[in-house]
This record gives sequence, C-alpha cells and structure tokens, in this order.
Amino acid sequence: MDYYQTLKRFLVSVFAIAIGVWMWAIAPAAIAYDNPDLLPKEPTPIIDLAKSLSEFQEEALAKDIEQFETETGFKLRVLTQYDRTPGRAVKGFWGLDDKSVLVVADSRGGNILNFSVGDDVYKLLPRTFWIELQTRYGNMYFVRDNGEDQSILQSLASIKTCLRQGGCNVVPGLPREQWIFTLITSIVGGVVFGLAAVPRKPGQVIAWQWALILSPLWGILFISFGIGPVVTRTSEWLPLVRNVAGFMIGALVAYLSPAIASASESSSR
Repeated sequence: MDYYQTLKRFLVSVFAIAIGVWMWAIAPAAIAYDNPDLLPKEPTPIIDLAKSLSEFQEEALAKDIEQFETETGFKLRVLTQYDRTPGRAVKGFWGLDDKSVLVVADSRGGNILNFSVGDDVYKLLPRTFWIELQTRYGNMYFVRDNGEDQSILQSLASIKTCLRQGGCNVVPGLPREQWIFTLITSIVGGVVFGLAAVPRKPGQVIAWQWALILSPLWGILFISFGIGPVVTRTSEWLPLVRNVAGFMIGALVAYLSPAIASASESSSR
C-alpha cells in the first residue's frame, strides 16, 4: 500500500510539473507590490516575514549565503511571506542582478516556492531545473512531511551544489517516490521485452525480430524512464542495479508465462 501511495504522490508531482510553466509565469506576482516599510533596517540576505525559519536556522543560513557569495560571486537571497510582502522593493534593497537568485516562499498557494533568477544563472541552470526544483521541494507533500524550513534549505542546497560544479540540467538527488517510478517503468519495460521475445515458431528460442520491432517501446520505458533519471541524478549504484534487476525479472516472468500457462493446462487435464 505504501508503494501505491508513493506512486500517487509522484503522479501528483508530474502533474505539478505540467502546470509548472504556468506557475512560473505568475511568479513575478510574488514581488509585484512595493512596500519598502517592511524592509529590515540592517543588511541581511534573508527577510523571513512568514517566520518559516527558526532564529538559529536564519543565522546559520545567512552566514552560509554570505560565504557562498564570497566564494562564487553568486548572490542568493530568501524572502518568506504570507499576508505581507515588501514586493519589488527587495530588488533595490538587495541589488539583485544577473548573478542573483531570489527564493520566495509563500504558503498561500499549492506550491510554496517561486524563484527570480538572473540571466547569468540561467546559463548554468535552465528553466527545467527550476521547475523540477519547485515541484520537488515546494509541493504540499514535501512541505507537510518536512516543513517549510526544509523546503527552503534543501532547495538552496541544490542551487549551491549546482552552481559550485558549473551548472546542472536536473536537480541532484533521487527521491524515493521518483526511484519507485523508475523501478516500475523498468519492470514494465522488461515485461514488454519478455512478451515480445516469446517464441512464435517451432524450434525458436527467442523471437528477436519482435523484440527489435518493439524496442522503441521497451527501450523508452527501461532506458529513458528507468535508467536515465537515475544516472543523471545520483552516482549511487544500488538504484541502478535494482532497476536493471527489475527489468530482467519482468522480462523473465513475461517470457516464461506462456510455458507456465501451457504446463498448468496440461496438468489439469
């Protein structure tokens, strides 16, 4: 039952990605107002109006952001809001430029995260990266299970990791629900391969012709959806081994199923 619930969560995340482009289009609304009265008196990389972070977390994160900016030249800023926001006044307060990333956390929507990204950052982290980052750490399930603070902290950790290594096309790390989806597609791909390889002529061991004809289908399921997301997001070998094993088991079961069915019919007679 846990697997079905996890799969349900992943499908919700996939749907969120589908509407992510639309959500990105309305992201500027997060700083569409202008209320400089809410800006702090002292310089700080974090404005936590929604109190999403503890005092300790905010202090530690501020130091980390300042150190990161000194090391890389990229400017990370965090704004949390609920019913009040300084709006576009933060742009002048922080001097946001082409090497800046503004993380806006607002729990009033279905997804709490929005990003305002400078042009130089876009060259390293494309739009697809930000949509995946938003749907992974800002969705209602993640926030419910981990809290708004972890949504902010883990999204920032991914941004810093990718900027330090010169860019990313996908968000690093393989969440459990995403790995389960890749495992399922690997098994289904194996089943398709196994059914295609079932002998159709006397003396034939494997129907290679049918396996090749259906290779676009089982290849997409296994390679594109089963292997691709794993190798691009993590260097761990265990998820990859499990997916390959899932493909082989699915193929073997599907390949042997006609023989098993025939044996059962013979014994029943």
